[in-house]
Amino acid sequence: MRLDMEKLRTLFLLFASCSLFLISCSEYTAVLKSDDYEYKYEAAKALYASGHYRQASELFGMLLAPLKGTSYGEESLYMLAESNMKARDYESAAMFFKKYYQAYPKGIYMEQARYNSGYALYKQTPDIRLDQTSTMEAISEFQTFLDYCPHTTLKDQAQEIIYILQDKLVNKEYLSAKLYYDLGTYMINSAYGGSNYAACVVTAQNALKDYPYASAELREELSILVLRAKYHLARQSVEEKRVERFRDAIDEYYAFQNDYPESKHLKEAKAIFDHAERIVEKKGIILDDDDDILKYSKKEKQEGK
Repeated sequence: MRLDMEKLRTLFLLFASCSLFLISCSEYTAVLKSDDYEYKYEAAKALYASGHYRQASELFGMLLAPLKGTSYGEESLYMLAESNMKARDYESAAMFFKKYYQAYPKGIYMEQARYNSGYALYKQTPDIRLDQTSTMEAISEFQTFLDYCPHTTLKDQAQEIIYILQDKLVNKEYLSAKLYYDLGTYMINSAYGGSNYAACVVTAQNALKDYPYASAELREELSILVLRAKYHLARQSVEEKRVERFRDAIDEYYAFQNDYPESKHLKEAKAIFDHAERIVEKKGIILDDDDDILKYSKKEKQEGK
């Protein structure tokens, strides 16, 4: 497909107008209606180069079928994905980057397409209070990228984003555990024997186990939450289980102290430990002098931590 001089002239004018952000509706409509796919392909690249990503995306999309199997087909698909990425249509970008590396597993853009597919999914991830399905999809996409491209120069960037995404998942679990803790004895939670504190412990411990690479700060917050919840669970326990559960809280204190020897929560943790030890020594008799512990619970709820 050779371009005649008239089309070359039109294409040059189109590129110049794109560069000045002055492309007219009539020029663009002419390109859309053209049956010359090489002409349309070059126009799409000119639009992309000038920052008209949505128009470029539309043209590249029109070229996929007619250029499939030609020397232009592979680049058209990749540029379609790039155009959507630049236009911040991350859902479409992720789809077309994935379509590219599936169609061209050894293509010249395969590595970048796999990375960009994960990055586009990452850009779509919602607030931690919402469903995190897309966050898990993004993590999976980046992990697959690292499996296929173990020597990539983008390895550090991919791993850093994985850590960020994992922290989102941990944060969601922390909010769930914290909600159980804040509810305390207010609402019955039949799934955990009627105890919101037990639900808090299970949720926080599962998060610590499932996300070992979560940030140290998040792991510390989950760990102190476990200690607090175990203490209050022991306090509300029936007499025959009380001593055992306070001992469990004491063991949790030692684990917390060992893992976070410089934690900002150590004073609170020590107050819990001291009180739990005194109750164990008195065979489970609840003491009245626990204001130093209850004030921490009140402060945490007021600050929404």
